[in-house]
Amino acid sequence: MILRIRSRDGTDRITVPDPASATVADLQHLIELHLTVPVPLQRLSLDPALLLPSPSAAVPLLADPAATLASLRLANGAFVYLAYPPDARSARPPPPKALSAAGSFGKKMTMDDLIARQIRVTRQENALCAAASFDRDAANAFQLYVAESLAFAVKRAGFLYGRVDAETKEVFVDFIYEPPQQGAEDVVHLMRDPDEEARVDAIAEGLGMRRVGLVFTQAVGRKASETGEYTMSNREVVQAAQLQAEGGIPEWISAIVKLEVGDDGTGDVHFEAFQMSEICVKLFKDGVLETEVGDTDDPRLSKMRKEVVAGGKDTMEVDNDFFLVPVKISDHQGPLSVGFPIENRGSPVGMSALRSHLDRTKHLTFVKRISDFHLLLKVATFLDVKADVPPLAACVKTQSRVPEGYQLLIESLASQG
Repeated sequence: MILRIRSRDGTDRITVPDPASATVADLQHLIELHLTVPVPLQRLSLDPALLLPSPSAAVPLLADPAATLASLRLANGAFVYLAYPPDARSARPPPPKALSAAGSFGKKMTMDDLIARQIRVTRQENALCAAASFDRDAANAFQLYVAESLAFAVKRAGFLYGRVDAETKEVFVDFIYEPPQQGAEDVVHLMRDPDEEARVDAIAEGLGMRRVGLVFTQAVGRKASETGEYTMSNREVVQAAQLQAEGGIPEWISAIVKLEVGDDGTGDVHFEAFQMSEICVKLFKDGVLETEVGDTDDPRLSKMRKEVVAGGKDTMEVDNDFFLVPVKISDHQGPLSVGFPIENRGSPVGMSALRSHLDRTKHLTFVKRISDFHLLLKVATFLDVKADVPPLAACVKTQSRVPEGYQLLIESLASQG
């Protein structure tokens, strides 16, 4: 039986010779043999929450070494989650010794000098974002479209907008903007429209929000890796690092939406949130992270343009999991509704949609009727992006009376539908 051992350093496969009688203790010794993590430093669980930066004490551990793997109902290919102290698998550098350059040129350098010049890729233990909470309706509208209209056959992406709590460092995602894009199984090309993004940012400004992250889906037919399972592909690492570098806030998050199919054939949609590690973003900014990904490259590994040290060894390729810092995820009911058709989903959103929306919500106050980001984005195309859009969005934020001029304009636009 093959078990997939997932840790903060990546995913490894371990073959259990006799699964019928093997125990937790046997698995621990196999891990020590193949992954070089001493048994006393291992913490094992079947719950992925074990790998969060600050896992709850309620996470159940495989604490009984005599328990058989069969009693845990572990099937071939099952995941077991492994936590251990930082650098438990790292090789120690040799003691310093003097090196001399060939010939009469150059100065003497110690091993310490050489090590200081190397780029070290280490795991980042704690995220700069304490937690991420998603508006239920916004998250559901995104995943429902991907599940029902795209069937998770191609990738889809969106920018996350919301608030950052300055004290707790928690991110609250209140709406998702889906830019023009072209998705395939392994890559999504964002065909960004600067004018449309300016309108989105103006709406966010009026709502007291800002861009806080990226969300993307993973297609069920995405490219497999011959070296093991992976959470994020090399293409996704490059895209996430690029946008986090552009994002301009330390709490920026990257969320993954994927379909996990069980043994019985039923599928469950899962949201996961991460931050790209600070070293990952630095490698991108410094031009060390290779941004050109070939079709034959292993999706589990990110290529470097110069040699780095990862896991205690020199390498030109780094396991993508080294760059991922898990973020706790939850949900909330945000201040906006999600009832208006969402932009850039193939069919243009016409004025008939605005008329239908206003007719359907006649029983509400006018400000409540327009408290929908996607509606505001449609209306914003007819307003001055600096003078009009933020004040209109501010009315939505405070739920105050909408000035008569804006209301007349919106109703006039709806009458054209």
